Amino acid sequence: MKWEGYRSSTYDELFRSDGQPWPAARKLVDYLRSLGDRDLAERQLAADLAARVMGITFTVYSEGRNVDRTLPFDVIPRVIPRREWERTEAGLRQRVHALNLFIGDVYGEQKIIKDRVFPRALLKDSANFRPQCVGVKPPLGVWAHVCGSDLVRDQDGTLYALEDNLRIPSGVSYMIQNRMVAKRVFPELFETTTILPVDDYPAQLYDTLAALSPRRGQSPVIVLLTPGVYNSAYFEHCYLAQSMGVELVEGPDLFVDDDDCCYMRTVYGPQRVDVIYRRVDDLFLDPEVFHPESVLGVRGLMRAWRAGKVALANAPGAGVADDKVVFAYVPKMIRYYLGEEPILPNVPSYLCANARDRAYVLEHIAELVVKPANESGGYGMLIGPRATRRQIAQFRERIAENPRNYMAQPTLSLSTAPILTPRGPSARHLDLRPFVLSRGDIYVTTGGLTRVAMNKGSLVVNSSQGGGAKDTWIVDLEEAS
Repeated sequence: MKWEGYRSSTYDELFRSDGQPWPAARKLVDYLRSLGDRDLAERQLAADLAARVMGITFTVYSEGRNVDRTLPFDVIPRVIPRREWERTEAGLRQRVHALNLFIGDVYGEQKIIKDRVFPRALLKDSANFRPQCVGVKPPLGVWAHVCGSDLVRDQDGTLYALEDNLRIPSGVSYMIQNRMVAKRVFPELFETTTILPVDDYPAQLYDTLAALSPRRGQSPVIVLLTPGVYNSAYFEHCYLAQSMGVELVEGPDLFVDDDDCCYMRTVYGPQRVDVIYRRVDDLFLDPEVFHPESVLGVRGLMRAWRAGKVALANAPGAGVADDKVVFAYVPKMIRYYLGEEPILPNVPSYLCANARDRAYVLEHIAELVVKPANESGGYGMLIGPRATRRQIAQFRERIAENPRNYMAQPTLSLSTAPILTPRGPSARHLDLRPFVLSRGDIYVTTGGLTRVAMNKGSLVVNSSQGGGAKDTWIVDLEEAS
């Protein structure tokens, strides 16, 4: 494979600016250079076939239809040295710890608001604040048991936190499956390179859920609640349930009885459920409290949860911190609750609810990325440098109508890594989503899901908009030497 012409206009995850590989990527690059074009193309084909056989799919909602597609997988992995990852991991632990304290505080004494560190108006207008959760104290004091924080690297090599996903973060199954595919394609490299494993996540997730059980001393009954086969992450729901050895259920499979306990319908009769890993949004979780016509949730589930008879992960209401406007206050949360300086910096953010920030955003909108507070999947945002005049005008109107719902960030020159194309390796922008489990102690995946924009120059990495994935290798140079 010809690598001499490979160049990136920004920081590259495999190659330095002088064209030489980073030390952690040297073995990989030397190996890739030793392969012929045909050999590497065959390995990419083998990876594509393995993904199809393993059923690694996601659902795209397009023109009123649900279309299942195989997640595009690029065979060239992303490499991060272990020493850098250890600092990143510490930053993620710090971040999630502060976020959980914040969620508990806003549903409790609201000290952070009384001390004027976080504006009361932002909480009042929050789309994800659930008054039904006020006064609840979930097991272990944890609200967001599973968090997926998106990280990006700028052109100077700095790794930033871009956003935190605390409602129903998805993608971890692709991280695990990507590793399984990579092992099939590059078995030689896994024998000669110290690549840290990722396959313990299902066991770690099970332990996290089991720790929440209200019935101590008994083997907990855990279920995964899915909206069903038409959900975009249904592959992941099936995979995680099977990997943990728990039941995959839908709303009608469960009911709450007069004793406020939740039960699962089985052929042997009702079986009490202790913990529900729910992949159903708050508003559809319980028709008794939220959307009255929902058939995805379980009537009375909030009552059972508030009574402490069943644990829910993530806890209802955790999405109050899954807000791109609240995101801007995470560094202040870390200082306020932990008395520490943030290890991972935030991407600089401008809040349109703030008059000064709003004026700046409106003046510089063509240079910024503007995001709505609660959208996901890359939807509803404006990338200023690539937007039309009409799109910019529309966003100006939206900001004026509802400034609380919008924030803006600089258009970063995201780092790249090579992907395999018919014309050879070509640089593409990417991000990283590590997953963090909280259960008293905090577990962070070794690396995470690297999402990559398959289209040249694109900054949108979401699978729902044409993005793909790479395996993420955390390489231990010291052990290898």
